[in-house]
Amino acid sequence: MRKMALDYGDVRIGIAFSDIMNIIANGYETYVRKNLDEDLTYLSNLCAEKEVDTIIMGLPLNMDGTEGDRAKLTKEFAQLLSSKTNIPIKFLDERLTSVSAERMLIEASVRREKRKQVIDKISATIILQNYLDMYSK
Repeated sequence: MRKMALDYGDVRIGIAFSDIMNIIANGYETYVRKNLDEDLTYLSNLCAEKEVDTIIMGLPLNMDGTEGDRAKLTKEFAQLLSSKTNIPIKFLDERLTSVSAERMLIEASVRREKRKQVIDKISATIILQNYLDMYSK
């Protein structure tokens, strides 16, 4: 069974999967959101196809560690997704993952237009790798 990580946003959702041994995170795609029903169906189908047993969602905490509006929206989406998939969802602090992803892409000389297309996928990969490093020993 694999783990799936999501970097949830209003316009895009970054998606990453672990390898079958839950050691390495691999970016999968940056999904462009359609509407709530289509988004949930798409992610649910991916979970079944990839044999996912746990979903890790980045939780966008404020810099002081408190939960704001973005965290609330993320948790609401997670609840809907968990109800549709019957897969447990865990949250991982995602503060600064987008900054790290942006820095990695700049260092790799990725053009600004291309960075926008892949940054959410890279962020999901960072979230998942952090989770795997902490909990999959």
